[in-house]
Amino acid sequence: MGLSWQQGPLAPGRVGRFLVPDPLPERMLFAEPLRRRMRVRFGDTWIADSEDVVLLHEPGRYPVAYFPLGDIAADVLQPSEHSTSHRDLGPTSWYTVRAGTQNRQRAAWQHTGLADHAGELKGRVAFAWRAMDAFYEEDERIVGHAADNYHRIDIRRTSRHLVVRSGDQVIADTTRPLVLYESGFAPRWYVPRADVDTSTLIPVEGRTFCPYKGLAGYYDIAGIHRAAWSYEDAWTEAGRISGLVSFEPDEVEVYLDGIRLRLEPGQTVVPHGVDRNLALEETNTVKQP
Repeated sequence: MGLSWQQGPLAPGRVGRFLVPDPLPERMLFAEPLRRRMRVRFGDTWIADSEDVVLLHEPGRYPVAYFPLGDIAADVLQPSEHSTSHRDLGPTSWYTVRAGTQNRQRAAWQHTGLADHAGELKGRVAFAWRAMDAFYEEDERIVGHAADNYHRIDIRRTSRHLVVRSGDQVIADTTRPLVLYESGFAPRWYVPRADVDTSTLIPVEGRTFCPYKGLAGYYDIAGIHRAAWSYEDAWTEAGRISGLVSFEPDEVEVYLDGIRLRLEPGQTVVPHGVDRNLALEETNTVKQP
């Protein structure tokens, strides 16, 4: 599962606990070697290429990849006057990233006053994900955010009875849903379209991305915004949910074997918007320079 976000073991909303006698610190950061080759593309140029990336897990955030300065192309990082202070890691300097004819302000950062206990990040820079054109592991594009080494998706078939309602209207009724278990989320239930009244689904603009499942499109139902979603062409690992529809139990009524589902605190999705210039066709192909 994800270490530091949703309800993972290092997240503020974790549901489990470490079996130790003394309370743990309120915040724990965890840095580890990614042990995967990662590349960054910007301005039609590979600006970083490294097999020595360190992944930072910070409570309540997606993992962030830090590249050694020696694996970043020359003249890409232009110092700026902008600086901030990280609550755990101290002073942080920001860079303008330049490559080809493009430049992007505040698109990379470096922690410049690290304590000895955070030495793994010394001499390393992170790139703002949405400011770059693309990130790759080897020759495959990674969308959304750096992948969490501990994240896993399991999909199971079930014969339980699932009904979705909006007021008096039945939106879906099935005894063959798929249940998807993902990191610290609540289980998500996916319904075959044949068991959905698709006339109630109103497509809306703006898709989101997931590095484990792909691109998701959304639907309004009876005036309720983004009450359902579907992965039109999910990644291979989650391909069983392609084209199926899932419903947000905080927006419409979802009943499983007669019991209404409700999300517990910490189980809602952390929004991250639509990736810049990301199209479904692009994510399903390897984009070579």
